[in-house]
Amino acid sequence: MPAGRLRLCLVGTGVIAAEVRRQLAASSDVHVAAVVRSPRSQEGRAAAPGSGDALAVDAVPDTGIDLVVEMASDAAVTQHVVPALERGIPCLVCSVGALATPGVLASVQAAARKGHTYTQLITGAIGAIDALAAAALGGLSEVRYTGRKPPRAWEGTAAASQHSLEQLQEATVVFAGPARTAALRFPKNANVAATVAMAGIGLDQTHVTLLADPAVDCNVHHVVASGAFGRLEFSTYNAAFADNPRSSMLVAWSVTRAILNHASPIRF
Repeated sequence: MPAGRLRLCLVGTGVIAAEVRRQLAASSDVHVAAVVRSPRSQEGRAAAPGSGDALAVDAVPDTGIDLVVEMASDAAVTQHVVPALERGIPCLVCSVGALATPGVLASVQAAARKGHTYTQLITGAIGAIDALAAAALGGLSEVRYTGRKPPRAWEGTAAASQHSLEQLQEATVVFAGPARTAALRFPKNANVAATVAMAGIGLDQTHVTLLADPAVDCNVHHVVASGAFGRLEFSTYNAAFADNPRSSMLVAWSVTRAILNHASPIRF
């Protein structure tokens, strides 16, 4: 491996992680040194496009890693991110909703302070987070997030026990309430809600509406915020992965951009 390349440990083996590895394959600035495999995986080596000599491991290695990138689940934040931070390894986190669980945010903050490092929350499927975070410094009076996804994206969630998803004829609210509750109740579908809340007015003050909508064929995210800065309104209409309708392809590219920023002399 050429000297100076950023050595990565990726946590996760799903569709987002696979796309990130494919994107990174052409980069001369980063090297995927290890991949924390799913507990269900029995493979001894990573086997995805661009994995090269990446080792499949059960935990983040103690040495030889410059950056940990979590793309797995809420549980992975406590299991893998916190220990890495304590050892001084900076981390990128996709599963922002994990921070809604009581005690997790405090654990992440304490671990980063102990290791004299930091955690960066991935913006993922939404934009304008930099503007929202800046506006929060001047004071926000209201932040509302609306997430709209096709019915099949809600299969296997609490919404499936409340509604006959296949029979929906119109947009149906599956949740309305604070971002913290949304993240806890829909951990696979509310990461954007948690990200918006963390950047803005907080998990308990951000109002979230989640809809199953048979009229859309993509994942729609809409943010409205107001405060001393004025008013912000922002929407994205994201194509989802064919194998995972809950996840937008933009998430993988957001992760890739964040990784490349860490290896770049010019960052944005």
